[in-house]
Amino acid sequence: MTAVEGMDLSVRTQDGAADAYFVRPDDSVPHSSVLFYTDVMGVRPSVKERADRLASAGYAVLVPNVFYRSTPAPVVEMPESVTEDALWSILDKTGPLVQALTPTDAMRDAVGWLDWLEASPHTSDGPVGVTGYCYGGMLCLRTAGGYPDRVAAAAIIHGSHLITEAPDSPHMVADRIRGEVFFANGDKDTIMTYEEIERFNEILSAAGVRYHSEMYAGAQHGFSAADLLPLYDKAADERHWAGLLDLFGRTL
Repeated sequence: MTAVEGMDLSVRTQDGAADAYFVRPDDSVPHSSVLFYTDVMGVRPSVKERADRLASAGYAVLVPNVFYRSTPAPVVEMPESVTEDALWSILDKTGPLVQALTPTDAMRDAVGWLDWLEASPHTSDGPVGVTGYCYGGMLCLRTAGGYPDRVAAAAIIHGSHLITEAPDSPHMVADRIRGEVFFANGDKDTIMTYEEIERFNEILSAAGVRYHSEMYAGAQHGFSAADLLPLYDKAADERHWAGLLDLFGRTL
């Protein structure tokens, strides 16, 4: 693992300027790009730590605040470590942010994130990797299907609301994906249930997507978020890291 350099910055989008975090290996060499979508609690210290870890493996990582239209990060006030008593009240506060971000706006923004990475002197040429956690897993899926020529790999980690009854349900873009997909979940997830996970696996298979799906015993939704104490599962987190780095190592 190498030393990294991270910075807060602003990214121009079609609708304004979004705050973001960018981190890369601390050298003068261009690196493969990764677009990192956060969970609903947005860019915060624990997310930056995950981005730093990814950068230390050799990637240039952009973590945008996808809720920039509503508020700069931090999008909700939360302690360094969240206990069970505080978790659900914090999650309730994110509801209006999610409702305000339409799929159309999110994918228009995705062009801005991808364009910024492509133009950066710190990134190498070629398609990018995308990873997304919880709500960000849905954005990851939409980006991989919406811009298939620009995304070589997509990692959906304890994703949520991938399959809905809406006519523009995220899973509808699966047949457009050209990159490889890594799909990681816990078997105790009550948001993305076992039945939904199996259904999504079937959708990927039917669409001819190259994918690898993993299920972690005893892990809940949010198992990778070290600051969410009731949900974090270190063993499952490390397993997802192994799969994530294997995916990007082979495809980027």
